[in-house]
Amino acid sequence: MSEIFAGIPEIKFEGKDSKNPLAFKYYDPKKVIMGKTMEEHLPFAMAWWHNLGANGVDMFGRGTADKSFGASTEGTMEHAKAKVDAGFEFMKKLGIKYFCFHDVDLVPEADDINETNRRLDEISDYILEKMKGTDIKCLWGTANMFSNPRFMAGAGSTCSADVFCFAAAQVKKALDITVKLGGRGYVFWGGREGYETLLNTDVKFEQENIAKLMHLAVDYGRSIGFTGDFYIEPKPKEPMKHQYDFDAATAIGFLRQYGLDKDFKMNIEANHATLAQHTFQHELRISAINGMLGSIDANQGDPLLGWDTDEFPCNVYDATMAMYEVLKAGGLTGGFNFDSKNRRPSYTYEDMFYAFILGMDTFALGLIKAAEMIEDGRIDDFIKERYSSFESGIGKKIRDDAVSLKELSDYALNMKAPALPISGKQEYLESIVNNVLFNN
Repeated sequence: MSEIFAGIPEIKFEGKDSKNPLAFKYYDPKKVIMGKTMEEHLPFAMAWWHNLGANGVDMFGRGTADKSFGASTEGTMEHAKAKVDAGFEFMKKLGIKYFCFHDVDLVPEADDINETNRRLDEISDYILEKMKGTDIKCLWGTANMFSNPRFMAGAGSTCSADVFCFAAAQVKKALDITVKLGGRGYVFWGGREGYETLLNTDVKFEQENIAKLMHLAVDYGRSIGFTGDFYIEPKPKEPMKHQYDFDAATAIGFLRQYGLDKDFKMNIEANHATLAQHTFQHELRISAINGMLGSIDANQGDPLLGWDTDEFPCNVYDATMAMYEVLKAGGLTGGFNFDSKNRRPSYTYEDMFYAFILGMDTFALGLIKAAEMIEDGRIDDFIKERYSSFESGIGKKIRDDAVSLKELSDYALNMKAPALPISGKQEYLESIVNNVLFNN
């Protein structure tokens, strides 16, 4: 088989002074930080759909990039196998150990689901052969239940029992393929699980049915030996005006309401946090303090645009604050999937590699700086001091649940007026972050 990315070498770490565009400046996989290597901290994954499928098409223009990878006709099984060949060559050259997929990323969808399933069996056999002799694994799989017109009114939330059954069939097959490929997780992204108007929507009915589908998926997954985490990937809008998985807090509340919280965690995407008017760091913190930080879609959005731009991450400040949360949480059960796509004018094979080098270096530098922030200790020390009034006296009694409302009232009446809380010192703390980031 001929080399697809001819002329592009294996990407190596050369250090921050290197000017080689096809080299890592910060991602050194064997470098040890806080007791683990970089590749252990940062299990990077390739998104099958964007990297091997997205060709630059948008609502205003056709594609600019050739993603045929030598296949004579796109949208065929020949093309599906060419994408497998390209994906594995790409991952090997970058040292990426994981990939993620939707069912219809792997094969063209047929008019008959039985034929689609046959194609999935064929391509997953081919992927298994390509995995042999490598250390490349599946991070997670999922089913695309938003692109086909049958899902115009949702999948789990649909008003059609037949469509609900079809969604269940897709989830079953996607779980089968995920287990077959050794996937560590399975994701539900409710791309159409929401509504445009309450005039035609029974919200309670729809949410109950989404939960039913998820319970059925958990039961089936466990029955076939899937031991990994199920994930919800929160997103607030686009395409639906009101999506049921708006943000991490909303999704966590849903999971707990319907008894799914023991099997599900969050797959947090940076760009989705932007659309929810949150920071990436916020969504990670909310997931972590609820014991539900599972995996990450590593990208970034544009706050000037109201849709999912899925840009490769380049903002080191955001990556540092994200890695600060990940390190504080003890790491991920999943990994860092680059749910990112090249900008439309960046259409060459070299651009695909430049984009991943950018993303991997950005998170590697974020990891380095987040570890320095933690080891520096000033931020942790300040937070401890800020809440120190709860470590003794009346504050400790509050934390220990050893006081009544009347006792607290009596304490306040005797005090007459409290002193102002300790200063938040936000500007001082931000200066610490800058000091860590730029003190080379």
